[in-house]
Amino acid sequence: MIREKLSLFEKISYAFPALTLAVIGIPVYVYIPKFYTDSLGVPVAAAGIILLFIRLFDAFTDPLIGLISDRAVTRYGRRRPMILAGALSVSVAIVFLFNPPLMGRGEATLWFGVWVFILFLAWTLVTVPYESLGPELTYDYKERTSLFAVRDGFLLLGILFAASSPVLIKTVLLDGTSSGDDEVFFLMSMFYSPLIALSALWCIYFIKEKDQQIVSRGFIEGFGYVKANRPFMILLVSYTISAIGNNLPATLILYYVEYVLQSNMADLFLVIYFVTGILFLPLWIKIAGRFGKKQAWLAAMALNTGAFSGVFLLGPGDEVLYGILVFLSGMGFGATLAIPSSIQADVIDYDELMTGERREGQYIGIWSLAKKIAAAAGVGIGLSVLGAAGYRPNTVQPDSVVFSLRVLYALVPCLCNAAAIVIAFAYPITEDVHSEIKLAILKRRAGETVEDPLIGGKKY
Repeated sequence: MIREKLSLFEKISYAFPALTLAVIGIPVYVYIPKFYTDSLGVPVAAAGIILLFIRLFDAFTDPLIGLISDRAVTRYGRRRPMILAGALSVSVAIVFLFNPPLMGRGEATLWFGVWVFILFLAWTLVTVPYESLGPELTYDYKERTSLFAVRDGFLLLGILFAASSPVLIKTVLLDGTSSGDDEVFFLMSMFYSPLIALSALWCIYFIKEKDQQIVSRGFIEGFGYVKANRPFMILLVSYTISAIGNNLPATLILYYVEYVLQSNMADLFLVIYFVTGILFLPLWIKIAGRFGKKQAWLAAMALNTGAFSGVFLLGPGDEVLYGILVFLSGMGFGATLAIPSSIQADVIDYDELMTGERREGQYIGIWSLAKKIAAAAGVGIGLSVLGAAGYRPNTVQPDSVVFSLRVLYALVPCLCNAAAIVIAFAYPITEDVHSEIKLAILKRRAGETVEDPLIGGKKY
């Protein structure tokens, strides 16, 4: 039986890879596309299309890696060997993506496409089994919130470091000289690459997998149970819609700050957003423990959306107002990451009640696919619309681009989050219901016939 409580050391050891993998998120989604479009001449629409289609390829790889992870049988466990192999592959890929050789526009576009493809494939190989490991570590309703808050707190620290690392590198390692982006990216890759490998080794050494169960159902049969898992489908649809909205600002913040606010303080605003998210995470853990995970998640999304809606009205010189709205929006940001992960672990328990198997990998594979589709939509739609609106790098933008940035950066994300809130209201698993699910699982393992706590009269 899985232990209910985890030590702080175990939580930190599990969270360590989240920090290091997160440090490449902002460079890949925010800095790298702009570096390739503005410095290497890759057409902005081409970069958007490449990222969109590569991420859609994950429609095949994410569920496949999840299924392989569930069915793997090794002396080291189901998850840990894949975590290590994926982390080492990511370490190699970022070195090549961050350090393109001198080449023409066509070759740079090809280089960008090839290494982004390899990076995302390796990312799947590490993140799906890594995230599948989390729900296996504890069954406790509140302990899961704490575990995933620590993990996502580390993730936010990684994002924060990534957001500030270009400035830190320029001021500390390059003595404030006006070095080109290529030198900055070189130093970033030389630091990130070994750190990612080290964190994976640390995690798989100190975190031992619990009861190893072999999954017998194939993907098609298993996916039928996923569709029948109503709590998961509500969570998945709500989270995906919200994530699409959140990925548009992540993609466009550098463009918005430069061409709408006409400011050069994007790095500072990113730091404010992520520091605020980290600082308010402990408060959201308490709110979730007191009022329930769903109520905390809804409140966080509402706060994030309400504050960010004012960004649509801002213009040149509104840096102070923008900073205030970023702070208010950031108050709910950490909870919109950690709480859905904790809820997801609970719906996987409900799947075990239905199927009699632990299938974290398949669920995480589908969840990871949804996140990547949302990220692809944010990058693909954002950059493609900018290109269609007439975006021209390193110059004053036409009104069509400025208006497109206002709509895509502020208005569309708020509408997405509003829709997500409406859908999430239907989520049915409370702490009491989860206790009933756990008890039913134990009885079913003992060979008893049990009744579904969510569907009256249905027995397993």
